[in-house]
Amino acid sequence: MALIGIADALRTGIMEEMHADETIFCLGEDVDIEGGMGGAFTVTRGLTKEFGPERVINTPISEILISGVAVGAAMTGMRPVADLQYGDFLFCMMDQLVNQAAKMCYMSGGTIKVPMVMRAPCGATNRGAQHAQSFEGFFTHVPGLKVICPSTPYDAKGMIKQAIRDDNPVVVFEHKLLYGGSRKEKDALQTSGEVPETDYTVEFGKAAIRRKGTDLTIVANLLMSYRAQEAAALAEKNGISCEVIDPRSLVPFDYQTMETSVKKTGKLLIVHEDVYTNGWGAQLSAHFAEKCIYDLDAPVMRIATPDTPIPFAPNLENFVIPSKERIYQAIVDLANQ
Repeated sequence: MALIGIADALRTGIMEEMHADETIFCLGEDVDIEGGMGGAFTVTRGLTKEFGPERVINTPISEILISGVAVGAAMTGMRPVADLQYGDFLFCMMDQLVNQAAKMCYMSGGTIKVPMVMRAPCGATNRGAQHAQSFEGFFTHVPGLKVICPSTPYDAKGMIKQAIRDDNPVVVFEHKLLYGGSRKEKDALQTSGEVPETDYTVEFGKAAIRRKGTDLTIVANLLMSYRAQEAAALAEKNGISCEVIDPRSLVPFDYQTMETSVKKTGKLLIVHEDVYTNGWGAQLSAHFAEKCIYDLDAPVMRIATPDTPIPFAPNLENFVIPSKERIYQAIVDLANQ
């Protein structure tokens, strides 16, 4: 076992897969330049020394180029792992991701695979409206894409390896405050954890129960998983037992684990940093309304970022992003219904 953070876990997983399969290569802006950090958040640092510039390709500042190369290379049998400096720039790639990568297997009757990975840092970190979004919900809406969001070092290594091996395009959302590593973000969490040095993968579509409880179910991903656990610990001191579930994978989604929990607790609170309207929590809420309404003792409650661009001012950003205190108050309100 190695005690490492998420950035190091991602790098380790990518390196292991590159050693095992010569069709895998990395590309992105400043993905590993001399004197650089290894991408914006250190994940790809040192890969050029290990594998050379033909398999670690530094691109111009052109996200449409990155996605075009990734889709084309994947269609011809390579397995590209693309790095974005900020996930917001996924919107520069929408035609390649949504109309090409996601649909090519279907349109070819299964004869063409697109085994590519698109890594996208997300989350608010005092960078303003164009570098701070959490928009996993956009991509869960696209048939043909898989969407994952690892929040622990163990999951980060296992899920990036699973993503690289998958024959479908996978979008990986990584929260900027969870990376760890040598680039320290203001207000970053310490997320170091034990990661096996042996080969393993984490299956998509299997949620993780981060905290067991009996009175109320909380479903939260990425940074919100940690804040939900903190709020649940506070609630426990006040006699409310919360079960906290981290979906880890949004497409495919583990509805069964959520249903089992809600049948036990009777109450569901969904927390995400994505905006309230049509965030991925809206789909989960609709699922319970359609499939499990009689298991609920109270209406489903959602805590999310308001429908507004992320403010640049730190005090305003802190106001709109769900906090531990806001989640705790929602727990109390829901428990009392």
